[in-house]
Amino acid sequence: MLEIADNGRTWLLSGPASSYAVHLTEDDELLHLHWGPRIALADAEALAVRPLPDYRPFESPLDGREEYPVEGGPRFARPALSVRTGERRGTEWRFETYEADDDHLRLAFRDGGLAITLHYRMRHDVVERWVTLDNEGSALELLRADSATWTLPEREEWRLSQLHGRWAAESRLTASQLTYGEKIIGSRRGHTGHQHLPWVALDTDATEERGEVYGCALGWSGSWRIAVAQLPDARVQITGGAGYDDSGLLRLESGESYTTPVFAGLWSDGGFGGASRAWHAYQRAYVIPDAEQDRPVLFNSWEATEFDISEEQQGTLARRAAAIGVELFVVDDGWFGKRTSDRAGLGDWTVNRDRFPNGLKPLADYVHALGMQFGIWVEPEMVNPDSELYRAHPDWVQFQPGRKRTEFRNQLVLNLAREDVQEYLWEQLHALLSSAPIDYVKWDFNRCFTDAGWPGEPYPQRLWVDHVRALYALLDRLRAAHPNVAFESCSGGGGRIDLGIMSRTDQVWTSDNTDPLDRLAIQHGFSQVHPARVMAAWVTDSPNTQLNGRVSSLRFRFVSSMAGVLGVGGDLTRWTEEELAEAGQWVALYKEIRPLVQHGDLYRLRPPRGGLSAVQYVRGDEAVVLAWLQAQSHGEPVPALRLRGLDPTASYECPETGEIHSGAVLLHHGLRTGLRGDLDAAVFRLRRI
Repeated sequence: MLEIADNGRTWLLSGPASSYAVHLTEDDELLHLHWGPRIALADAEALAVRPLPDYRPFESPLDGREEYPVEGGPRFARPALSVRTGERRGTEWRFETYEADDDHLRLAFRDGGLAITLHYRMRHDVVERWVTLDNEGSALELLRADSATWTLPEREEWRLSQLHGRWAAESRLTASQLTYGEKIIGSRRGHTGHQHLPWVALDTDATEERGEVYGCALGWSGSWRIAVAQLPDARVQITGGAGYDDSGLLRLESGESYTTPVFAGLWSDGGFGGASRAWHAYQRAYVIPDAEQDRPVLFNSWEATEFDISEEQQGTLARRAAAIGVELFVVDDGWFGKRTSDRAGLGDWTVNRDRFPNGLKPLADYVHALGMQFGIWVEPEMVNPDSELYRAHPDWVQFQPGRKRTEFRNQLVLNLAREDVQEYLWEQLHALLSSAPIDYVKWDFNRCFTDAGWPGEPYPQRLWVDHVRALYALLDRLRAAHPNVAFESCSGGGGRIDLGIMSRTDQVWTSDNTDPLDRLAIQHGFSQVHPARVMAAWVTDSPNTQLNGRVSSLRFRFVSSMAGVLGVGGDLTRWTEEELAEAGQWVALYKEIRPLVQHGDLYRLRPPRGGLSAVQYVRGDEAVVLAWLQAQSHGEPVPALRLRGLDPTASYECPETGEIHSGAVLLHHGLRTGLRGDLDAAVFRLRRI
């Protein structure tokens, strides 16, 4: 809901539980008023007339209170907007007008020929903010154009939570006391990155289920930056957007425009769990395509075969996958060009006829006949020097003239900002998806930007932005032409996970680390902001030869992966008949609880810090608990799990045992798991009666 004061200078957006308010002074200073629990328009107007504190010399009354700080004038805080022309830099804007419809507010400002529009939209209790810049004058350079600056209320001892990591150890949750100065996280790698997810949360005393939490998440799949600043007067602001530094985003010629990505903010008084559930509901309702549909159980052939694949071998795996209940069979790397290792073939998206003599269609038809969908792996933004594409177009990659072309994984990055590269990839991928009944594409990105040059381009640094915009446009075009094809975002695991890519893909590959114990911490961090509906998780072989050699039971591996979108990635030709039979039982159980896991409310009962950990999903009258015991010392009792989200006045039945449990007892005294030893796990279903 959007409300506007009679004087047209105070605006209030409200969701079910929260409100957001801004005010324009007589001097055209846009000030932040409120972000927190729901208030009335009269409350916002009262805040608008409260006098600002007296300021001493060397300080600015705008710092820490301005809604969108620009460079120039009486400001010392980090600017969200920095503009340079041939004559000057900075912005001296004046308010022009506002437009409002439904829940979308647009505040229009102008500085000479540059029109600046701040956008606000409330969805549930998430505030979406972004900026549009239209150049109607002479050419100018955008050094920095952030999506938003978020202002927090005056509190003491803020604590900052973030998700950090590296390849195979993504999304690790950490929290630290915020101190004076700036804390900056981001990526200068050309993609979202394994090192940080573009999300932060701030609190003072919140727990999992109680207390105020302020969170911000950026929807951008390239380089990005979020700066959290505690200013000299202790006020806190969060500024974020595309690009890592201030070296320049784009050059805008007359008549050109730039729209920033969305930077979304959420206030919750339900602790970190309440904030997570609000983020999940928002993404299922407004971000994820076709989120109401269940994601199928998949099998991926990579860990079973790596590059040594053939049509006959894939058919053998498909029969075994179908027998345990898999619904989607995915052929990974090695099906195209001369791709017998990671040294060749990327860029040549034609079927290897030695391995698939009649193309992919016979295998796809066979997979469909087995009752499964058919999927394929691609890495379109990359090229091997040993490829027909590179030999024909060495100028199509990112490179700096006169410098060595750095290779990672024996590959280079195509300059997707070029229109000829965009058209080539469209033709190749459209032809691929038209050549066989393909239902799913795993879209990988295994290489960070290094030599990000564009010889011959007057403003080469624009490729950092234009690459991502071209990626979005290509995905949009492919989805429109092939509406029944689902896409997964992958980047060596969790290197490209953000609200931007998630608005164009159906699920994401959370990590290349498929060890079931390691994944508990990764999935715990991921769940702080993103829902289980998009979190792909595989059951692979034991010992885990890919990473750490850990031995774990099939039970532990399945229960770990059932917390998201279940997949299987082991070599099924080596599994015993007993293992295949057990796997079939776990797959069947997952299909029964899938609506709760993928669409229900998540409660993190105990974090994975050693010992017992668990998550619970609730949807309507049903609940399911997934519990894991990492290790048990001699004689150490395993604690009961206090459940959440149940009706204390109701009774709940466990379908497997027929036991009846009181909701009040489960909430206050807990559920006994019966787990013991090392790496034990269990699933508990409850149905209200």
